[in-house]
Amino acid sequence: MKFLSTFAAVLLTLSSGYAQQHSRKTGDPLEHLPGNIEVLTHFGERADISPDNQRVAFMAKSFGDAMLIDLKTRFITCLTCNVPGSAFLRVMHLVTADYILIGPDHFEDIHTSRTRDNELWFLSKERGSKPVKLGQKMSEGVAISKKSLKIAFSQTPSQAQDLAPGTSRLIVAELDLSGGAPKLINSKTVYESKDRGCTLEAQDFYDNDKKMVFTCYEPNGAASVMGIDLETGQVTNFSKAPGTYNEPEGIFPDGLYTAVESDRQCKEYGGGCGSGNIDIWKLKLDGTGKDFIRVTHFNDYEGGKASNPVISTDGKFMAFQTARASDPAGVGYGILIYRF
Repeated sequence: MKFLSTFAAVLLTLSSGYAQQHSRKTGDPLEHLPGNIEVLTHFGERADISPDNQRVAFMAKSFGDAMLIDLKTRFITCLTCNVPGSAFLRVMHLVTADYILIGPDHFEDIHTSRTRDNELWFLSKERGSKPVKLGQKMSEGVAISKKSLKIAFSQTPSQAQDLAPGTSRLIVAELDLSGGAPKLINSKTVYESKDRGCTLEAQDFYDNDKKMVFTCYEPNGAASVMGIDLETGQVTNFSKAPGTYNEPEGIFPDGLYTAVESDRQCKEYGGGCGSGNIDIWKLKLDGTGKDFIRVTHFNDYEGGKASNPVISTDGKFMAFQTARASDPAGVGYGILIYRF
């Protein structure tokens, strides 16, 4: 009898688990938005909020032009349309309200232009300014301080010949705008990965620029939210969820939480996991990896996802993009505002 009771309990547990799994919905998540989310643009990707929270910069498309929208008037300005054949991938605000652009000098092909030829540019906020190369090749995105001209970026062997195959490193530097041409100074490697078990990407500074969150891209399409104390060099895995996808994107101003692109919700559907099937979550940076709160529900719909969140400096709203699960990372089809 005891065996039968135990067996029945196991069956009940299993059946309950299966009952909790369900299929993703059909339809467009934009047609089912909650009241605190609004569509800002119907095109564009990789949003970035201005230091005064009055404007949002974004890319019109991958390898395209950088745009700027005023949140009050909704007037859109093109920041790089005076550059023939511009092929930028990202635009981000500096604390001075100037911009950092990321992308190749020209488009060659998706892989080469996104890896080997990817570099940093400075763009003045003055009307009619043209981008200026900073002479720095780098990988993926960049962390930009909201308090100073400090930035951080990563490199792989595609951008640095002195790196061994499979390795990567994080570099912190300062942008010097005091002279004629802008330049990077005081560059320092703060962390290195010795193998492909962890490929690095800088994300956000916090705690008065004394700490930084970064992504550790892992084998089999997984990723972890990592943090480094820039004074002690101590590194912490904040997500603590091996084999799943968790990429930090946007820090809350208190430095206690970060927004995360995560596939944690895929468990509800019994599959469809990985970097394509992501939604935005909020993770507490306490080192336990247990305080994850779901923020968006775009991946509840077949083929849908929400990605690339950034948080306003007052913590009152978030900008992010709608995207398709089948598209490459960063590709988006419109910018949205989420009011906390």
